[in-house]
Amino acid sequence: MVNRPHLVYFADPMCSWCWGFAPVIKAIRAEFADRLPIRLVLGGLRPGTTKPMDGAAKAGMRSHWDHVHTASGQMFDHKFFDRPVFIYDTEPACRAVVLARRDSMDLALDMLDAVHHAFYAENQDVTSTAVLAKIYASIDGDEAMFRNIFSDPELIAETRQDFYISQQTGVTGFPTLIAGTGADAAFSLVTQGYQGPQKILPALTTWWQRTEAEAVSP
Repeated sequence: MVNRPHLVYFADPMCSWCWGFAPVIKAIRAEFADRLPIRLVLGGLRPGTTKPMDGAAKAGMRSHWDHVHTASGQMFDHKFFDRPVFIYDTEPACRAVVLARRDSMDLALDMLDAVHHAFYAENQDVTSTAVLAKIYASIDGDEAMFRNIFSDPELIAETRQDFYISQQTGVTGFPTLIAGTGADAAFSLVTQGYQGPQKILPALTTWWQRTEAEAVSP
């Protein structure tokens, strides 16, 4: 994938702005398909968090959700805020997407979208292994395999490597989308933060056309 035009998408399954950006990723996949594959890197928004959310944290999150809904139209289940205790550890959800990525990048993107939807639109606890296994099964993954592998140290290390890549790349927020033409070529920033499809798709089309023209020019 890295030796052809492609995108790299830095995201987290429990990032509300990434949920807002989910329709944009769907639109990119529909518009460009295999012409412009997407490499997914899990960012690690709050991996390893152990402290339960307090009232202030919930209030801040509610405000973020309202902003995302206004900007993107994505729906949120506010019954989440009725949970008496919730530990916002994003590592398990990231690890679940990394596991799906072992099968294919398309399955990883499907898993990311499914976890987003389960958490934000359905108030499912995506820090739970059992919940994540069911979500994996819902996208035609092997639930038994998921449960057997999910706690494997190599998978945990692979997930942490994604977090390291995000940090070393200088990504400071999600969603971040960059475009590149090959392993040794510089990347172009498409967006750091949410932008709607009306801005992203024309920008990508222009970049793609320029890249194709440069590839065939003498």
